[in-house]
Amino acid sequence: MSAALAAAGSGLLGGVYLAFSTAVLPALRRRPDAEAAATMREVNRVILNPVFGTLFGGTALACGSALVTGALDGEPLRIAGAVAGLAGFAVTAAVNIPLNTALDRGGPWSAFDRRWTRANHLRTATSALAVALLLL
Repeated sequence: MSAALAAAGSGLLGGVYLAFSTAVLPALRRRPDAEAAATMREVNRVILNPVFGTLFGGTALACGSALVTGALDGEPLRIAGAVAGLAGFAVTAAVNIPLNTALDRGGPWSAFDRRWTRANHLRTATSALAVALLLL
C-alpha cells in the first residue's frame, strides 16, 4: 500500500514539477526580470496550501514507509523507488526552498532562475524514476 501511495504521490509531484519546467519557467523568462521575480514570489506563496502541503509531505512519508517495507521485504526496486522519491524531497529542501526564500527576501531573478530550474529538472526526473521503480 505504501508503495502505491508513494508512486501516486511521486507521479503527481512530478507533474507539478514538469509543468514548471515546460511552461511556468519558460513563460517567466519572457518577462522582465523584476516582473518574473514578482510572479515567482507570488507562485511560491500560493503553492503553500493544504492540498500541496499534504501531497508533498504525504508523498515523503509514503516514500519513507515504502523504503522501510521494501527493506524488510527484500524488495530492491521498491527501495530504489522510495529513495528516488525521497531524493526529490531532498532536492526541494536543499535547493528550491532556500532559493525561494532568497528570492522572497529580494534576491535577484538572475541568481535564482538557472539554479532553481536545474534543481527542478532533477526533482522532475527523480519523481518519474520513483514512479517507474515503485510500479515494477
